Amino acid sequence: MALEVKVPVLPESVSDATIATWHKKPGDAVKRDENLVDLETDKVVLEVPATADGVLKEILKQVGDTVTSGEVLGIVIEGAAAPAPAPTAQAEAPAAPKPGMVNRESGLGKSADLDNLPPGARRVAAEQGIDPTTVTGTGRDGRVTKEDLITQGKSPAAAPSTPRPAFPIPGSSRPEERVPMTRMRAKIAERLMQSKNSIAMLTSFNEINLGKVAAMRKELGEAFEKANGIKLGFMSFFVKAAAEALKRHPIINASVDGNDVIYHGYQDISVAVSTDKGLVTPVLRNAQEMSFAEIEKAIASYAKKAREGGLTLDDLQGGTFTITNGGTFGSLFSTPIVNPPQSAILGMHAIKERAIVENGQVVAAPMMYVAISYDHRIIDGKDAVLFLVDIKNQLENPHRMLVGL
Repeated sequence: MALEVKVPVLPESVSDATIATWHKKPGDAVKRDENLVDLETDKVVLEVPATADGVLKEILKQVGDTVTSGEVLGIVIEGAAAPAPAPTAQAEAPAAPKPGMVNRESGLGKSADLDNLPPGARRVAAEQGIDPTTVTGTGRDGRVTKEDLITQGKSPAAAPSTPRPAFPIPGSSRPEERVPMTRMRAKIAERLMQSKNSIAMLTSFNEINLGKVAAMRKELGEAFEKANGIKLGFMSFFVKAAAEALKRHPIINASVDGNDVIYHGYQDISVAVSTDKGLVTPVLRNAQEMSFAEIEKAIASYAKKAREGGLTLDDLQGGTFTITNGGTFGSLFSTPIVNPPQSAILGMHAIKERAIVENGQVVAAPMMYVAISYDHRIIDGKDAVLFLVDIKNQLENPHRMLVGL
């Protein structure tokens, strides 16, 4: 029986997708739920699995083609078996183990063909033309990771089979390279221009003494990790403080729809996560109800999914307020840009020990500059400043968050 491999139903916010990678070729055997093809959208990469065991008979859409919901990508013959390989004249001698195919005892890993790689690693291998069997796996049980492909795949011993061309300037030895934007990067650029051109954006700043938060993490960190299986980070403090402050300053949590202002009775906080293709903002839904441990686990899970290319559209949809942490890259001061249709974003920065005056004495303290960028059409400067002061007061007195003050 012939089964159609179709593009899944795309959300209203995603009009089409581009075929990024086929993991099978005509004549290959497929198993139910095995990923056949990756589709790249403006936000994430979607996997299209086989619906039954069989053989991929035909590919109707090629890599680079743009497709929409319900389009047929290929045909699978259910229950069919792949043709057996032609017998060889004599049995081949055991091949010397390749770096990506050594057994666990060797410390190098298992088979690392494309189908066995995590989604992020698959895309790197396909895009850069790297043979994963030439790469030594450093992941769990010796699996080849995206980082392995990036660092080892560029070495002379594992050079890409189809390197990208360089375009020299006529009469010059300085090369140039023209590379089209990925769909995600193009969408990010579009949204940034939308934010710049449609929002009356303004930024206010403050600084926070994180000494008490640091002391609390030092005092309770070990017990917290034993109890919850995850470390207590700074981000959970900021998420909790933001959720509490958004309750008291609902205009910061609102959004504009035409001539209407929509007030959200919940705090769905987007947390910016950097990926190799750009910044994404998965959402902590009902953050006001989450514990510190739940926040840390959710952020760790999103970070892992982002690295492996496993974020879904549901992970990224919605959000009423965003927190971004440029401090992880060393940023001391910046003006974050609002993520529409949200109306505000909180920017965290690097923690630096600085001299401050406390009770008439000059002391050293771990200080962080924070910024709030906001849509001045609906948020007055007073509202933004009071919200930021609320965040500051909570983090300089973290015990207040435990009792909702």
